[in-house]
Amino acid sequence: MSNSYHTEQVQTVFELLEATPSGLSKDEVNKRLTKYGPNTLPESKGRGLLVRFLYQIHNILIYVLLVASAVTAILGHWIDASVILAVVLINAMIGFVQEGKAENALKAIRKMLSPNAMALRDGKKISVAAQALVPGDIVMLQSGDKVPADLRLFYVKGLQIQEAALTGESIAVEKITVPVAQESMIADRRCLAYSGTLVTHGQGSGVVIATGAQTEIGHISKLVSQVDSLTTPLLRQIAQFGRWLTLAILAIAMFTFIFGSLVRNYSLAEMFLTAVSLAVAAIPEGLPAIMTITLAIGVQRMSKRNAIIRRLPAVETLGAVNVICTDKTGTLTRNEMTVRMIATTSSLFELSGTGYDPHGSIMLSGMNVFPEEKSLLLEAIRAAVLCNDASLELKEGEWLVHGDPMEGALLVSGIKAGLDLEAETKLYPRTDLIPFESEHRFMATLHHQHTGDAFVFLKGAPERILKMCRYQKTAQGVQTLDSDYWLSRINEMAHQGQRVLAIAVKPVNDKQLELKFSDVDNGLILLGMFGLIDPPREEAIEAIKVCHAAGIRVKMITGDHGVTARAIAQQLNLINVDDVLTGQELDLMSEDELRQRIQDIDVYARVNPEHKLLLVRLLQELGLIVAMTGDGVNDAPALKRADVGTAMGHKGTEAAKEAAEMVLLDDNFASIIHAVEEGRTVYDNIKKSILFILPTGGGEALIILAAILFGFHQLPLTPVQILWVNMVTAVTLALSLSFEPPEKNVMKRPPRNSKEPMLTPHLIWRISFVAVILMSGTIGLYIWEIKQGMSIEHARTVAVNTLVMFEIFYLFNSRYLKNSVFNWAGLTGNRYVLIAIVILIFLQLGFTYLIPMQSLFGTTDIDLTVWLRIFLVSSSVLFLVEGEKYFRRRAERMTS
Repeated sequence: MSNSYHTEQVQTVFELLEATPSGLSKDEVNKRLTKYGPNTLPESKGRGLLVRFLYQIHNILIYVLLVASAVTAILGHWIDASVILAVVLINAMIGFVQEGKAENALKAIRKMLSPNAMALRDGKKISVAAQALVPGDIVMLQSGDKVPADLRLFYVKGLQIQEAALTGESIAVEKITVPVAQESMIADRRCLAYSGTLVTHGQGSGVVIATGAQTEIGHISKLVSQVDSLTTPLLRQIAQFGRWLTLAILAIAMFTFIFGSLVRNYSLAEMFLTAVSLAVAAIPEGLPAIMTITLAIGVQRMSKRNAIIRRLPAVETLGAVNVICTDKTGTLTRNEMTVRMIATTSSLFELSGTGYDPHGSIMLSGMNVFPEEKSLLLEAIRAAVLCNDASLELKEGEWLVHGDPMEGALLVSGIKAGLDLEAETKLYPRTDLIPFESEHRFMATLHHQHTGDAFVFLKGAPERILKMCRYQKTAQGVQTLDSDYWLSRINEMAHQGQRVLAIAVKPVNDKQLELKFSDVDNGLILLGMFGLIDPPREEAIEAIKVCHAAGIRVKMITGDHGVTARAIAQQLNLINVDDVLTGQELDLMSEDELRQRIQDIDVYARVNPEHKLLLVRLLQELGLIVAMTGDGVNDAPALKRADVGTAMGHKGTEAAKEAAEMVLLDDNFASIIHAVEEGRTVYDNIKKSILFILPTGGGEALIILAAILFGFHQLPLTPVQILWVNMVTAVTLALSLSFEPPEKNVMKRPPRNSKEPMLTPHLIWRISFVAVILMSGTIGLYIWEIKQGMSIEHARTVAVNTLVMFEIFYLFNSRYLKNSVFNWAGLTGNRYVLIAIVILIFLQLGFTYLIPMQSLFGTTDIDLTVWLRIFLVSSSVLFLVEGEKYFRRRAERMTS
């Protein structure tokens, strides 16, 4: 269908649609319903349940675990095999439950559509199901209605429509019937009404120009369905790590099998079991479970800070975010209009406080003033309060506005000025009004005072009210209007991003009971100008400061005007507030041009959903990890595309929530920063867990490899003993690292490079260094026990306990990646570490001394002297690794 109905005269639109103001006939409706289809959004078929579940297993590391489970089962250890298989199933179920986000987003968008509509057919006004509307239908709207389809309006009477779900802006749009320019953005096409938006005031009629998928909301639905969700940095790194680990394990196992068979002349059966032992040792069976649990702990911590995670890997992705693209209204701002300035003929007053909370003061030149001492100020505020249809309510500790947000802000200014709103309405009862309509752009009310005086109060667009005024109120009385003075005040407020309302008065005869347009044509006295703005949240200003310290760039993407966007950006202290790109400018730029400028531009105004999606995509193509915040259905496509889509829980639409990975319960931008901090901590803890688990497996593999290379007659560790060590240490020691608190200065370092591999050269060195220490100490004590004439069972028991004690001491090293652990916080700062150590000690005592465990694992009793040797040898890793950290820190200081 045509995109330019907003540029055509009403009569031309009727001709193009072959429609009439009296509506379509029943036969014509049926023909068009067949041609265009029902007024519903198309439903896409998602993947089947079985395919969705199997897709979760399509991962190289999962394949490695399945092989480990199969090998363990072949060895006859069904319990161990079941545990490993359970780990795989748990991971698959988590992914299975979390999938289907796009389908849910589309369902949420469908719920926004109106179920019924008031239409004109065959000249009769009837209620029809919205899905039965067709292009050319005549639809009538009134306050409280949801617009059922995209309409070209041909009649309006005070019609205002709240389009926040589409444009992101909370102020209701005054609708008109005259055409607008071809290049107008969605928010500026005031002669159109969009499907899914809400009528807040007045009434109107329009002809249907688009239904179903052809509507603006249908277009957004299509964008959501076409957007592919990106894999997270962690999943990409784990996939790369899994491939590397698989190849390394297979290569070492193959080398061991060939070397033992050909060089050491071991039997093929022996070497097969040995190779299997080595593979079981090297495979970190508990790692996926540890990662899942660490992410889950991060989810729990975030929920306590008002951030709900809908998709588990998003927890870690937050830690890699280096760009946050955020909506303005309701996210960086309060979505509550506030009177910031009031201009009279003598002064420019400023008002403190934000939102609808009436606590605040009125200041002149930075000093508090008493409004009752400023008659001009008080008279202007009183007029704004009386010429007003809104009401204020204190509900459960929160101030709410019923009615227009701007009128609500005027009431708040009245309370700040010390007026009793109820008393004022009784003192100046209203007897008639002229409601606000877009054609005349003002509202007028008639009031009779009990003393016998009568007044008409007006408020409206400043340029309109100025033309109607001949006089102005001054301290010396009524004087001729100084238009230049007022125009300068209007410009001053507008340049600060404020919406300006003018207030005027006209004394009338006390016998007058009705109000006509002729009563306000002339003789008006201008009282003042009110500058209103949706102010930034104080906590958002502080949060942006934290973002900059953490190396995160914040970009504001809004549907509001450029002047307003720049003013808010200045108050928020964004890095670049001088350059603002509008949606029209974006349309004129090629992707290459935009790609060159996008990183430096922090303010984007008058944008539509396609622009938001484009900006997120181009930032990602530059290698950036992007978080996107939003609350409207217009944000859904970009939320889904972003690495971390973040929706508002309180004021956000269901479509936005379903498309997002994270929902903020308090609609507070500052909660994102808390979530980023937790995300960085989660990644640190996963890295610590890997740094703890891999040297253990590496040490076990080196023990097996060394035994073959040096021609040992029997292996120091059996496969079942290796599985015991891997599982119990993962469940206890490695798991305790998931509870590590944030390290110091976690939000004062730049985001990690998402392209950096999980195992950096430094970590590979650390893993190798520790693995060699574990191997040397374990084999050393094993050989010592054999030389002392002890049985193979005794020597293996010593070897297993040495390996476990090594891990207990190394656990303290793992708490800090670079910093020293030799301090009180390092040794006792995580109570879960101490609990895990106590549990593991009891498990090892049972492993060593309980007869059923001895039968199952081939262990035997050892005496206190042996335990002392184990303690002395295994404690060496604590001092050796801390020494390595010290020399590394020293080298970094010398090179920096």
